[in-house]
Amino acid sequence: MRPTALMLFAAGFGTRMRPLTDDRPKPLIEVAGRPLIDHALALAEGAGLNRIVVNAHYRAGQIESHLAGRHGIAVLREDPQILDTGGGLRHALPLLGEGPVFTLNSDAVWTGPNPLATLAAAWDPARMDGLLLLIPRGRATGHAGTGDFLTDADGRLTRGPGAVYSGAQILRTDGLAEIPEPVFSLNRLWDRMLAEGRLFGVLHPGGWCDVGHPDGIAEAEALLAGQGDA
Repeated sequence: MRPTALMLFAAGFGTRMRPLTDDRPKPLIEVAGRPLIDHALALAEGAGLNRIVVNAHYRAGQIESHLAGRHGIAVLREDPQILDTGGGLRHALPLLGEGPVFTLNSDAVWTGPNPLATLAAAWDPARMDGLLLLIPRGRATGHAGTGDFLTDADGRLTRGPGAVYSGAQILRTDGLAEIPEPVFSLNRLWDRMLAEGRLFGVLHPGGWCDVGHPDGIAEAEALLAGQGDA
């Protein structure tokens, strides 16, 4: 069944974005005249998702004020401590509901097909517990590094230098209950899926830019203007 709920990660401190994040959370930094979080929410709307949970910690009140009154969006504070991606997703499960969910980072911009729709079209729950949207390293604008995953002919993943994880995925959440720590990364869940051969990847055919540092804003705006498309 196609997931209908989205976890949007927006709780981080944005330390690489300083000084821009000294007075605001990173999701409210503007790219091409719109806050990053609104770029992400436009993707969710375009994919027809009707239940969205946004986590918040650093300057959470600003996130709450920005999203106040928007239908189908719940802001969930992580307090007193930030829970990382795994702990944050588990904390949100009562609002997300049962079954697989989309997750999306709020610090990237995209061109080309809707990334959430690409994931939905490739999702096969009979074979998969997780499906990650990947970017070929040569098209990962704003991202430094050798890549995160290798794929076999069937799309099954192993860790290694190759494609870059984009911050968008579909996950089964059952395994979160088996992790005892309150604060943990979704890498813990991925490791279990990798060991069982049930973590897969699909490539995004359009453009993507990681807006993780101030210089990334200009790169993202160039991408959106059509200057950085592959």
